Amino acid sequence: MAFNCAILDSYLSTLQSSKILAYSSLLFILVGFYRYVSFGYKLTKLFFELFILSGKNLKNYGAGKGAWAVITGASDGIGKEFSLQLAKKGFNVVLVSRTESKLVELANEIEQKFKVNTKVLPFDFSLNQSIDYQALANLIEPLDVTVLINNVGQSHAIPVPFAETEESELSNIILINDLATLKVTRIVTPKLITKRQGLILTMGSFGGLFPTPYLAVYSGSKAFLQQWSSALAAELKPYNVDVDFVLSYLVTSAMSKIRRTSALIPNPKSFVASTLSSIGLQRGAQGRAATSTPYWSHAIFQFAVANTVGELSNIVSNLNLKFHIGIRKRALKKAERENKKL
Repeated sequence: MAFNCAILDSYLSTLQSSKILAYSSLLFILVGFYRYVSFGYKLTKLFFELFILSGKNLKNYGAGKGAWAVITGASDGIGKEFSLQLAKKGFNVVLVSRTESKLVELANEIEQKFKVNTKVLPFDFSLNQSIDYQALANLIEPLDVTVLINNVGQSHAIPVPFAETEESELSNIILINDLATLKVTRIVTPKLITKRQGLILTMGSFGGLFPTPYLAVYSGSKAFLQQWSSALAAELKPYNVDVDFVLSYLVTSAMSKIRRTSALIPNPKSFVASTLSSIGLQRGAQGRAATSTPYWSHAIFQFAVANTVGELSNIVSNLNLKFHIGIRKRALKKAERENKKL
């Protein structure tokens, strides 16, 4: 009898182990199936949002009906293109940037081409002066503002280790990218809430999406704006105010110091056109609240990275580190050559 009991115990133990193994295998199969289906869904969604679906019509925000758009960093690059293209869509525009002469020239161009109204405000955000913010509040107080484009920003002059970052550069990046964006948005937001209509679009960067050594302060400043935008979107949704944090890879501009376009590096005109035509679509930024990656090659690039090495942030960080060390070396050699010519 004892022998039979031992055999029975052994059999039951084996049976229990088999059940555990079977359940474990089933779990792994279900997880694998979920990931497969999830990837397929994301890929299909990416395709539809890039090539089939259209974004929200800007008439939802008052285009052509006397509404105003406020654009910071308006005089150059992406900001200038937002100003031109929003004016072309029928918005009156408030142009905010540091250099008054550029603002006046752009305002004259916009009024002649598109027959809309303009207002200009010279504003050096690095100074963080209360009088400038008050001037902005006074300027827009009587206007029907429905759109805010938070475009003003600053990066490092060249890639640099955090420990060697000059204090003035560190302060300016945080003041301009973060504090200025928050302060301007706080001035404009009450008007949008009262009207229960509006769009707050803030420019982000792949530098904040992925860890970016040698651009650590800039990377952190853009990552902050990502979280802030997501939180703000939830707060303003009940008031019918849309918040869109726009991610971009490189664009030809004074900030990027890149002049030649390619499939992965558009000019500001193409980038802004894709942004304004895809409001409300996430494209490559799937799964990130209130975030979009509007330009087609940027979206595909983000999707590919996020679903491969992007899941291992240390790999991305090391790749970015090597990339920016190379840029810094070339920049320092160029500066050395120019100094020798003097």
